[in-house]
Formats: sequence, C-alpha cells, structure tokens
Amino acid sequence: MTIKSDTPPVQELSPRRITHNKAEKRAPWLLLTPFLVIFLITFIGPIVYAIVQSFTRVQRLGLFGENGRTVQFAGLDNYVQALGNSAFIASIWRMLLFGVVQVPLMIALAVVLAVILESASVRWPGLFRTMFFLPYGVPGVIASILWSFLYVPGLSPIVDLLTALGFAPDFLGETTVLWSIANIVTWSYTGYNMLIIIAQLKAIPTEIYEASRIDGAGAFRTFFNIQLPLIRPAITLTVVFSIIGTLQLFAEPQVLRKVSSSIDTQYTPNMASYTSAFTNNDFNVAAAQAVLIALTAAVLSFTFLRLTNGKESDR
Repeated sequence: MTIKSDTPPVQELSPRRITHNKAEKRAPWLLLTPFLVIFLITFIGPIVYAIVQSFTRVQRLGLFGENGRTVQFAGLDNYVQALGNSAFIASIWRMLLFGVVQVPLMIALAVVLAVILESASVRWPGLFRTMFFLPYGVPGVIASILWSFLYVPGLSPIVDLLTALGFAPDFLGETTVLWSIANIVTWSYTGYNMLIIIAQLKAIPTEIYEASRIDGAGAFRTFFNIQLPLIRPAITLTVVFSIIGTLQLFAEPQVLRKVSSSIDTQYTPNMASYTSAFTNNDFNVAAAQAVLIALTAAVLSFTFLRLTNGKESDR
C-alpha cells in the first residue's frame, strides 16, 4: 500500500546556486565598504577620540614636554572644569538666545521665499533662486569681512546714511553685535534652507493643487491648508540643521572680534573650546567642551523632534 504525501519534495541547491546566493549577500557590503571605512576614519574616529580625550589628563614634563609626558584617567574632572567656566556657560546661553530669535525668522523667511518662487505667477524663478542661494556660496569668513565694512563707522555707507538722518547706530556694540552676527547668518543661510523647502514643494502632486482650485481655495488657503502641512518635514529638517549650526557658530564672531571689543575669545561655545585648546593649551578640557556642545545640540534637536512629532500625532 502506497501513502501519498502532499509535501513537495525538497530540492537540493547545487553548489553553484549556493555560491551565487552568498555572492549576492556579500555584494552590498562590498559596495558599502569604501564609504564605511572613510566614514569611520573621518567621522566616528574623531568623535571617539574626543570622548576619550575628555576623560584623560596629560601632564607634560618640562616646559614644552621635552622630557616626556604622562597620560592619566581624569574621570569627570575635565567636565567639572568646563562647566565651572562661567564664560563657557554664558556662551551657551548666548547661543540659545541667538537661536530662539534668529532661527524662526530665518526659517520663516525661507518658507516665504520658497512659496513665492514656486508661484506660477513669478517670472524667472530660476534666476531668483540662484540670487537667493548665492550668499551661501560665499565662505563665512569672506561674508563676515564684507559685512564688517558695513558695520564699522567711517567705512559703512549705511552708518553714514543713518547718522545723517539723525540716528547713531552702533552695530558692533555690546547689546547689538549678537544681532549683527544674526544678520550675517540669516543672509548666508536663508537661500540654502529655501532650496530644501522648494524641493519639498516640488514633490507635492499637481492634482492636489487642481482639486483645491476647483474647491475655490485662494492663495492663502492653499498655503495654510495644503502647502504648509506638506512641507512640514522640510521645515523640521532645516530647523534641526539650524539648531546644530547655531551651537557651532565660529567664523562670523571670530572675524568680527577684530573690529568689535564686545566679542571676547569665548563669545560662542566653539570659540571657548578653541581658546581652551590653542590658547590655554588644555586639549582635554577643550575635548570635554566639544562633547558638551554636541550633547546640547543633540538634546535640543531631539526635544524639537519630539515636540513636532507629538503635535503631528495629536492631529
């Protein structure tokens, strides 16, 4: 008596087939290997090295370390010293104030410019996109030098004009220099953020615009009900980039420090870390400050993402 089974017979894979499957699995990793190696060396490596340095203390024997040096585990001493530096803490608070005011204004301006340039009634949108993006192509040092000529009395036609009208502007004073830096940053990065938002606007299907036009929606209603909700991911991305960039501010205040006595060597967190490393010759404290700056940027970015994601989930 023969018993029939419904189970299909198991087909054995040939050695050639097994080799082919293994090659398919290895192929993506082989293609990714050059990128991963460069990524580890240029990105992950410096981060790990900075973290290690922030927990060590180097003692140099002799005036310049000519008699050798000893490396010791410092625990949290470098972080205690960094957090005990009132100028470093003040620089973080200064940049938080800078970001609270400058970032929303810059992103709002970028959104407005993006929507205007993507309007069907605008002529030569490509020309204007290039013009608004052009400041981003100017290095931060060069942009700061150019704007410094517009801030210094006696050199600036803007200051001369305002003085002739009865005003006495001091763009480099203690209470105004921060916003002079904010003006340079806004001028430089608004076009960059605008292009990110424009890319998101171009991804909106034309059928949505046609449906809203049939429903009788005007320009403002289309913007608030269609465009603004759909470009929210791009806005979130630009805000996160701007938060990180705010805490990394260095070139603009470093250049303006030459023409303004209101900017000291620890005006921003990055300048404070730079001073600790190359002026005070304390690279371990500088590493701890760099780690604290990165943690602050990560916490602020994560908090912003949680708030925006929470609002979207509530809808």
